[in-house]
Amino acid sequence: MKLHVQHWSDRWRTLVLMLAVILPAIALIAFGLHHLWTIQKDEAIEAAFQRDYQRTLAIAEKLIDGRAYDMAEEAIAKFPSADRSDDLDAFLKDHPDIAHAFLWSGKGDFEFRSQSSRMMHDRQFCSESQSLSSDFRDWWDMDGKDYIAKINKMQAASGRGILFIQHSLTRGDKMQYQSLVLFTPRNSNPEHPTLAGFIYDTDYLRNKFFPQVLNEVLPDQMENDTSHPQKGLMVRYERDDYPLATSMYWDGGSSEVERPFKNIFPGLILGMKLRGTTIANVSNHLLRSSFLMLGSLSLLMGAGLILTYRNVARELALAKLKSDFVSNVSHELRTPLALIRLYAETLELGRISTTGKQQEYYEIIRKESERLTSLINNILDFSRIESGKKEYTFRETNVADLVRSTLESYRFEIEQNGFQFEQKIDSDVPPLWVDREAIARSLLNLVNNAVKYSSNEKYLGIRLYRHNSGVNLEVVDHGIGIPAKEHLKIFEKFYRVGDPLVHNTKGSGLGLSLVRHIVQAHGGEVAVESSPGKGSKFIITLPLQRFANGVSA
Repeated sequence: MKLHVQHWSDRWRTLVLMLAVILPAIALIAFGLHHLWTIQKDEAIEAAFQRDYQRTLAIAEKLIDGRAYDMAEEAIAKFPSADRSDDLDAFLKDHPDIAHAFLWSGKGDFEFRSQSSRMMHDRQFCSESQSLSSDFRDWWDMDGKDYIAKINKMQAASGRGILFIQHSLTRGDKMQYQSLVLFTPRNSNPEHPTLAGFIYDTDYLRNKFFPQVLNEVLPDQMENDTSHPQKGLMVRYERDDYPLATSMYWDGGSSEVERPFKNIFPGLILGMKLRGTTIANVSNHLLRSSFLMLGSLSLLMGAGLILTYRNVARELALAKLKSDFVSNVSHELRTPLALIRLYAETLELGRISTTGKQQEYYEIIRKESERLTSLINNILDFSRIESGKKEYTFRETNVADLVRSTLESYRFEIEQNGFQFEQKIDSDVPPLWVDREAIARSLLNLVNNAVKYSSNEKYLGIRLYRHNSGVNLEVVDHGIGIPAKEHLKIFEKFYRVGDPLVHNTKGSGLGLSLVRHIVQAHGGEVAVESSPGKGSKFIITLPLQRFANGVSA
């Protein structure tokens, strides 16, 4: 009962220790799952992409506005003064990106010019020019002074007296966007204010200005980079879904994030999307990857916890085995010491008068001393093996004589326990290169086990014979037997079969471990044939090959 209680006490300590690790791990995993589900439910990743793309579009708009101002200021610097309307044709010739230019100095005083090269070959352009000239004359006669006042106010407030106005016209079945730039030219004065302006050609905006600037917004993208989806930008007219201009990586379709121009190009929309995918797809991919990563980490953590539990349980079991080992060894030492003391005191008191009886007592004392020495040697050998300092001295040995002498030294123990003893040693067993003391200790350990674990049918059989390319030494008993699942475990240090009969019998748990090490050091093998209730057969196989003297194991 005490053993059972101690077993469950160790198990509970292990479980409590593991729970101290498992519960925080489970809480962390649960928090991670909850966080990912919340992100998925609230579409937080998509919202983050939206915010990021809005920032990108704001940067793009700022860059486009700056380029437009620089371009306009450069053209304005070369624009004719208020009193040089005849130079408008020369100005247009130097600026092919500008389709039309004009000067208005008051009602009825209006000069309008268009690109002469296009006027000669493009009838539609000529028609547009005539329409614009008529419309602008009326427009400025009506509102020209108001625009001049507005421009002067802008000049005073920001230092830039430039006004960009949306202008649209129809070409074929589509609306065309044009940017009208208004300003006051040089030599304009308050007494005779002058309004000047020019219109950027639609083709220039579509084919050159916008594509160049849009490609500069995302300069770090590379065409062959597939690790991240490339971003595409486009500019469209607010009245038309078809893009006016696009960046390099635009692959068609509709933009996912849009931002209207506020200052320079009113009426235009700046849009953005991912090439070959969507924000929703990227979000789902990230979530799937996160769930997969969390699941993998959970599995790894679970596997680690299982391994940790097994190692901790093994260490606790080993600690218990070591504790049992100390207790059992103490008992094993007390038994021969008690016998030695008993017989020595009997002889010392002179209670044995016959020489034969005295000789018998002396022999018992000697054999118990040898038994005690064997037990101590087992412990010392185990210590040397654990520290890697165990050495074997091999020499040519008559194994048959070694087995006979070893069994003879143990005969008293066998007979005292009432065993039927059977010994069969073949005559053709060749000499072997072995460590005599180590082989004798292996045999004694097997015989000692057979004696201890044969409580009912007391039989011990020893057989030594030549087998194939080696020599077999068999130790057979009719004891309690060993389950098949524990045939390999019994050769581990401190391990004892989980049978109550075994635990009720004192032992160190080192004997079979030492046997295996000794036999392997000789290049041989040790095997067991056993089943519960039917006894056991241990077979040591030693090879015929020769070993050099002084080989270390």
